[in-house]
Amino acid sequence: MAANARPNIIYIIVHDIGQHIGCYGAGVDTPNMDRLAADGVRFNNYFCTAAQCSPSRASIMTGRYPHQNGEMGLAHIGWEFHFGEKTLPMYMNEAGYETHLFGHQHEHSDASKLGYQHLHSPEQSQAKVVGAELIEFLRKHAANPGDKPLHISAGFGEPHRPYHREGYPMDDPDTVQIQAWLPDRPGIREDTAGLNGLVRVVDEVVGEVRAALQETDLEENTLFIFTTDHGTAMPRAKGTCYDPGIATALIMHQPGAIEGGKQYDELLINCDFMPTLLEMVGGPEADSIAGRSFYPLLTGQEYQPHDHIFTEMTWHDRYNPMRSVRTEKYKYIRNFGDRPLVFMPLDIWNGKAGQEMAWEYYTPRRPEHQLYDLEKDPLEMNDVAGDSEYAEVLAELSGMVQQWMADTDDPLLLGDVPPTPEQAHRARTTWQTN
Repeated sequence: MAANARPNIIYIIVHDIGQHIGCYGAGVDTPNMDRLAADGVRFNNYFCTAAQCSPSRASIMTGRYPHQNGEMGLAHIGWEFHFGEKTLPMYMNEAGYETHLFGHQHEHSDASKLGYQHLHSPEQSQAKVVGAELIEFLRKHAANPGDKPLHISAGFGEPHRPYHREGYPMDDPDTVQIQAWLPDRPGIREDTAGLNGLVRVVDEVVGEVRAALQETDLEENTLFIFTTDHGTAMPRAKGTCYDPGIATALIMHQPGAIEGGKQYDELLINCDFMPTLLEMVGGPEADSIAGRSFYPLLTGQEYQPHDHIFTEMTWHDRYNPMRSVRTEKYKYIRNFGDRPLVFMPLDIWNGKAGQEMAWEYYTPRRPEHQLYDLEKDPLEMNDVAGDSEYAEVLAELSGMVQQWMADTDDPLLLGDVPPTPEQAHRARTTWQTN
C-alpha cells in the first residue's frame, strides 16, 4: 500500500489485564508493551463501561453502554446485542476495510454475527497460537497486499484466570509487588505470581507481532493498538465499579502520526473507541452512540474532554446491579438490593486471593450509596457518603446517575433485570456447589 493510504489497523485485546503493565506502574516485567508506549502514546485515564468481559467489549464494539445495547451479562450464557445493533467491523466494512477476527472474542455466542468478513480460529484463545496465525497472515499479506486496508482484531484469552497453568511461567510469590489496593497475604501473593506469568506471555506475543510488522515493512502504515476489557481478576477489581476494575490499558502507535511516547490524562471511556477509529479512517459517522471521538486530542485540534463518565454492572455469574459516575475528583456508586460489600465473580471467589478476602468482603453488606474523594483517597477505601461535608457532592452525583439512567432508558429503573434462561440455570448450579 502507498505510504499515504489509510492505515491498516491491528488491535490486540486481552482479558482482564486492566493496567497491570510495567509502563502503567505495575510490578511486572513487560518490555514489549513498555516499548510500544514509548514509541506511541499511552492513555492513563481510559475506563471501561463495565468491569466484566462481554458488556465492556460490547461497548467497544457499539459505542454504547451495556444497558443500551442489551449486553448486560456474559455472551456465553445468553446475553446478546439488541437486534439491529451495529458493530465496529460493520462500520469498517462500509469504510472499505477488509475486516478480520483472529482468535478470541467474547461479544457474541456466534462470532459470525459480529460483522467480520473473515474469521480465523475464533475458538482459539491462547496468545501464542493466535499470535502465530496472525504473523503468518501478515507475511502472506505483505507479499500480496490487495487493494483494501486491513482492520484486524486479535483476541487473547490471557491473562484470564486460572492463574496457575501448566506451561506458563510464574513469578516468585515472595518477591512480587502486590497491587496497591490489596493486603499483603500469601494467597494474594500466589495469585499475583501466576497473573504476572500470564501477562509476560501476552507481552512476548505483542513483541513478536510488532517484529513481524517491521520485518514485512507493514509497520510504517499500520496503527497498532493494545487494549483490554477491564481490570484484573482480583478482589475489589473485576466485577466492581472501583477504579481497579474499570481502569484499562490503551496504547497506540502509528509511525509518523501517533508516536513520541506522549501520555494523555484526559478522562476517556471505551465507548469512545469506535467513533475515534471511524474518524481516523474517514469512515461513516456512528448514530445514537454514547461515546465520542478523541481523535482531535491526538492531532492537536480543539477537544473538549469528558468531565465525567458513567459505569455500570448488572449480571455476571450472579445478579449484581450497580451504576456509578466518576469525575476527576469523585466516584459515586449507587447499589441496588442487598449485596455483599464487594462482589467477586466466581473465578475470583474460587482463587487463592478470593478465599483470602471472602470473609471480609461477603459478610458486610453494601450501602445504597457510596462516595469516594479520589484526590484524598485514590484507592477508594474511605466511603464518605455519610459525611455531612460531602452532602452536596452526594446529591449532585446521585442526581447525575439518576438522570443518566432516565435519559438512556435504563431497564433497572423499572425493577430487577431478569436473567436469561442460561443465566438463571448457571446461577443455580454453579453457586450451589461452591
